[in-house]
Amino acid sequence: MHNKTIAEISRDLASGEYSSTELTTDLLNRVKQLDGDINSFITVTDEQALAQAKAADERRAAGNADAWTGVPIAHKDIFCTNGVLTTCGSKMLSNFEAPYDATVVSKFNDAGAVSLGKLNMDEFAMGSSNESSFFGPVANPWDKERVPGGSSGGSAAAVAARLVPGATATDTGGSIRQPAALCGVTGLKPTYGRISRWGMIAYASSLDQAGTITRTAEDAALMMNVMAGFDPKDSTSVDREVPDYTSSLDNSIEGMTIGLPKEYFRDDLSADMQQQVRNAIAEYEKMGAKVKEISLPNTHLAIPAYYVIAPSECSANLSRMDGVRFGYRCEDPKDVEDLYCRSRGEGFGNEVKRRIMIGSYALSAGFYDAYYKKAQQVRRLIRNDFTNAFNDVDVIMGPVTPTPAFKRGEKTSDPVEMYLEDIFTIALNLAGLPGMSVPCGQVNNLPVGLQLIGNFFDEGRLLNAAHKFQQATDWHLKTPADI
Repeated sequence: MHNKTIAEISRDLASGEYSSTELTTDLLNRVKQLDGDINSFITVTDEQALAQAKAADERRAAGNADAWTGVPIAHKDIFCTNGVLTTCGSKMLSNFEAPYDATVVSKFNDAGAVSLGKLNMDEFAMGSSNESSFFGPVANPWDKERVPGGSSGGSAAAVAARLVPGATATDTGGSIRQPAALCGVTGLKPTYGRISRWGMIAYASSLDQAGTITRTAEDAALMMNVMAGFDPKDSTSVDREVPDYTSSLDNSIEGMTIGLPKEYFRDDLSADMQQQVRNAIAEYEKMGAKVKEISLPNTHLAIPAYYVIAPSECSANLSRMDGVRFGYRCEDPKDVEDLYCRSRGEGFGNEVKRRIMIGSYALSAGFYDAYYKKAQQVRRLIRNDFTNAFNDVDVIMGPVTPTPAFKRGEKTSDPVEMYLEDIFTIALNLAGLPGMSVPCGQVNNLPVGLQLIGNFFDEGRLLNAAHKFQQATDWHLKTPADI
């Protein structure tokens, strides 16, 4: 049962091949057996999951079931979940039980899904390797000495290890697409505003976006049908009609124009990685797509702009974590200043502290215009590059990461080298565009991802392109050797 996709599980539950309780029990047993080596879960909600599964089976027996009734998923531990630990991978929130559900969580509950628990992540979603979690690093199921990517590394690793068929995730600078690529699964970051951020603990509010990690594009479409939509509780949510994302999956892509940015095929993209991506593009040409070289001339400015904007926003968002209003409180503070300093110093990890310091500096009176304002102006140039490109192409494609999964500890001593892991993903968040990662090959027996970039609110076209590729190839079906 654990090898089934969400779509297959939905059909099997409807036909009575097995019950939600049987499936949930099987997956919870797998988590107990396998996750000790992977560490993808922070909290496993056994009792809640089995209660939800039992209720789903009762609804199905009564003839009140929908497509999602009894289907198991898990949530990244950045989504508030009523009565369940919501830690953001941080000591600062290590004992925080959310008093309400995030909108994303509520939507899955309302759809009848079963939640197995909360998934590990880089602390406050800051990282590209899932090594900064207070609860320990996550291992890549393809090679447990290597990282799964971040910050949604727990979500990607759990899906890759077949512990859960699908998981929620978030993407601020590549944190869905990069771990999906490194773990050989399918990741979708929707257009900014397409999915509610209410109840999703903020890192950088103008960049954060909820999304999906699944095995297939079809499963991503099914999750999008639940998650997408306007939420009046989120001021950044867009009031726009939500299509049925599964309805266009099988559309022909003959005549689709694919743009290949010359800036993405750089000297630091290895020949092996580049070959895997070009092989994937050739598959699209076989299906009748046309390929055109394009230019995104401001791509090289994406990382410096991001690492001014994101830390600035995080320094503001995390100011509430002070040991008084929210978060960990130090023991026996001498006075208020000691309380603030020690609570934040002991509660935050090194990467979070680094970004808070950078952001506070960039927003300070003497440097705001020189750094933050300038970075926002560069952000507009990057968005304009994509707008111009989409006048000539339907979808943009390229690599997700410059390398396959790297070994744990390999880049932790050099933050800049770690930041460069997101060189191909960050620009989409600055522009607010949707993007996907789909498995497209392997290098040294490690997965490689193909990045698909769409125009605003064009997730349906991305899912269609990804689905047709997965019908023509089998990279998304490959499983780590010892799983």
